[in-house]
Amino acid sequence: MIFWLASYPKSGNTLLRSILGSYFFSQDGDFSFNNLYKISQFPTQNQFTKLGIDINNDEEVFKNFIKAQELLNFENRNLKFFKTHSSLCKMHGCNFTDLRNSLAVIYIVRDPRNVVSSFAYHYSLNIDKATDTMIDKMNFQIKNNGTCTSFLGSWDFSYNSWKKFNEKGRYLLVKYEDLVSRKKTTLIKVFKFLKELGVLRNDLDMVKLNKVIKSTEFEQMKKLEKKNTFHESIIDKKTGIRKDFFNLGPKNVWQKNLDEKNRLKIEKAFEKEMKELNYL
Repeated sequence: MIFWLASYPKSGNTLLRSILGSYFFSQDGDFSFNNLYKISQFPTQNQFTKLGIDINNDEEVFKNFIKAQELLNFENRNLKFFKTHSSLCKMHGCNFTDLRNSLAVIYIVRDPRNVVSSFAYHYSLNIDKATDTMIDKMNFQIKNNGTCTSFLGSWDFSYNSWKKFNEKGRYLLVKYEDLVSRKKTTLIKVFKFLKELGVLRNDLDMVKLNKVIKSTEFEQMKKLEKKNTFHESIIDKKTGIRKDFFNLGPKNVWQKNLDEKNRLKIEKAFEKEMKELNYL
């Protein structure tokens, strides 16, 4: 069964993957990129080439999302975490996933006023374009770095779409801001959720968790990226140089970085959801 770590891009998914990868796949709780990579992404190109799917045919890829997940579950019957930026939606008459292949989801959300500057930096966009992209209800994430095309939709559509799992008691919402400022409390809630679903079979090892928390501090991971290539970072098309993935992190503060025009545009477009999340 698949356990989804879902989010809109640049919302803290990599941080939660780093934490879970360090806890479940290391001996002592120390972060490493190798353990992070053990929580892979969906959809990736190799997941479809195994099925003989033409990865350049986006419609065929969408139609075979569930078949690809069935193969992943057949190849490894144990529960597995997968990161995704896809919205939980139906494309070309086919669902992104179903309850036969998916156990649950943790959805990571971040104040969209902070997402926009990280989004702009990562994808080499200006703030105006990044804002418009986040509001675009028909936005697709094109294939890149071995991934397949997936449907993002707008920031609010992504957030709302995954709530469907809440109807089955298989949904946990985690705010990026809590992962930063209330890390231990938030992670205890995460591991309690995993325990309830049978993912965590033993009691939470607090000594190991404390090591995980320390080793996944933003500055620690930023230093590690300087020493080792992080293969999920994007190569700038203009310069040909790999961009830092760990750029500003908690130092990305919209009050300093976001102009009033785009702030107001974001707040108007996402007012309902931002109030629901206490961002407004």
